Amino acid sequence: MALTRGERALVWAGFPLAGAALGWLVKAVAGWAASLPWTPFQGPLELIASFPEPQATVGCLVLGLVGGLVVALLAEDDHMAVTVDDDRVTVARGSSSRDVRRASIEAVFLDGKQLVLLGRETEELVRQGGDIDTGRLERAFLAHGYPWCADGDPHGADYRRWVPDLPDLSPGAHALLKARARALKKKDRADAELLRAELAELGIVLRDRDGRQYWRRTGRPPRE
Repeated sequence: MALTRGERALVWAGFPLAGAALGWLVKAVAGWAASLPWTPFQGPLELIASFPEPQATVGCLVLGLVGGLVVALLAEDDHMAVTVDDDRVTVARGSSSRDVRRASIEAVFLDGKQLVLLGRETEELVRQGGDIDTGRLERAFLAHGYPWCADGDPHGADYRRWVPDLPDLSPGAHALLKARARALKKKDRADAELLRAELAELGIVLRDRDGRQYWRRTGRPPRE
């Protein structure tokens, strides 16, 4: 379920063309907009209006085109590509890719905008977010006989909110959860995901809600 040819054409042609059109529009109205006392960014608008023609229009068109290409690149990088076969699932986004055998999958569901695959011990095999057509995703998994859970996480009732020094968790798990709480507060997504993986090695599955961490144990023995 990667982008179709039509969708890719729309992204890579539409955004640059829209950017170029916006660049032309900015140059066309710069002088008029700068004359209005309430207009923000009067300095930059006056500067644009002062450039000679045709260099000013060409420059704005090029800048808009480049901006559109950057947006197209970001849009494609945000897209999650999922390949569903009878014997395996491949989930890719950007430069990362995960390949999971069908025999190891116990449940498939969406947690918000994230695709989650659970293993036989209820551990998370994949948790990946990204832009994707959820209807197509559900149909693809059902068509290949995967255990799609339309109501979400089948173990959702097992989660408990994490609070520091909870006696049910080891000191090592608490240390990782505290570090992850700091990463979430700083919006350091990469560090938060690394800490999630370390907690998974301890047999702990996490989900985040409104900046808070909720946890449950898997059926797999922890590696402490």
